[in-house]
Amino acid sequence: MGGTEHLSVRREGATLILTLNRPEAKNALSLAMLVGLYDGWVEADEDDGIRSIVLTGAGGSFCAGMDLKALAGKGMEGEQYRDRLQADPDLHWKAMLRHHRPRKPVIAAVEGYCVAGGTEILQGTDIRVAGESATFGLFEVKRGLFPIGGSTVRLPRQIPRTHALEMLLTGRPYAAAEAAAIGLVGHVVPDGTALDKALVIAEQINACGPLAVEAVKASVYETAELTEPDGLAAELKRGWPVFDTADAKEGSRAFTEKRAPVFRRA
Repeated sequence: MGGTEHLSVRREGATLILTLNRPEAKNALSLAMLVGLYDGWVEADEDDGIRSIVLTGAGGSFCAGMDLKALAGKGMEGEQYRDRLQADPDLHWKAMLRHHRPRKPVIAAVEGYCVAGGTEILQGTDIRVAGESATFGLFEVKRGLFPIGGSTVRLPRQIPRTHALEMLLTGRPYAAAEAAAIGLVGHVVPDGTALDKALVIAEQINACGPLAVEAVKASVYETAELTEPDGLAAELKRGWPVFDTADAKEGSRAFTEKRAPVFRRA
């Protein structure tokens, strides 16, 4: 199990919990954090014992965006990771889920600030839970910058275009209740309980057939921009083989026998 000084990794059952761990900087993205994130996504993809991922932040914040100085590895901080970025110049985009989509479902548990790069990473997650005092927003235009983490492409596909453009063009903050109202997050819970709620959802996912879960997630993203006939054809191609798996047969037997199924990814 990996991790770095700015990214903590732990397992809870079949769930991998990745924690952005730089609370003194409201978990602003550093090179150490990005390397840890990327390694965490890879670990989840390669370990069949992991069925879900929860992404959260330490110290009451999710992520306040990019720390450009830390990302560049200026000074001593991050120096030991500079070779990783040189070896894979795309590593930071993979870490931020711009150029990588994990096979397993990713649940975001947000407390406090989730702004700029934090909101951009959020758009790469599948299910989102927020504490009621959480703050969202893409502030780049207020600083004369561009939200290049994918937001001009993803956000209008995830929430209504009028709301996406308002968030992108005003650079204003959004409270958790408003973020939920426009569809950016799915659950708003009392402060300090976002991780608990995310883990409940993760356990519900973990109890399902892992091959089915991964195929369903893949189908949703693969068909998102297809016409309905093309999407239905792609869904059939992705979904039909699931019925021939041992997991599918186990699920049917367990239903008949009125017991919990035991799935083995077969």
